[in-house]
Amino acid sequence: QVQLVESGGGLVQPGGSLRLSCAASGSIPSNNFMGMGWYRQAPGKQRELVALINSGGIIIYGDSVRGRFTVSKDNGKNTVYLQMNSLKPEDTAVYSCRAWYYGLRQDGYWGQGTQVTVSS
Repeated sequence: QVQLVESGGGLVQPGGSLRLSCAASGSIPSNNFMGMGWYRQAPGKQRELVALINSGGIIIYGDSVRGRFTVSKDNGKNTVYLQMNSLKPEDTAVYSCRAWYYGLRQDGYWGQGTQVTVSS
């Protein structure tokens, strides 16, 4: 089993920054990280991809966050970060991470989510 725990959410003013973390733990064979994505879902809206990073370092950003958000990974800590700058009220959502590992569940694993609220 793999557990993902997000942290770093909270309330921030427009224009501010937050850094989210997604830490993986459990029965993770070494060197089989495939990729991890950050997703968000606002009330009444569909879940959308925010950023995705794979084991080769290839990164994809959603159109609405490109240029403001940066995803990175620390292999030694099995952790992926999402640095969010220039936050806007429309960034308000529950942010969740999802991870895939070679040899494990094809649909990956989800964290429980962390709330990000951008408001003055």
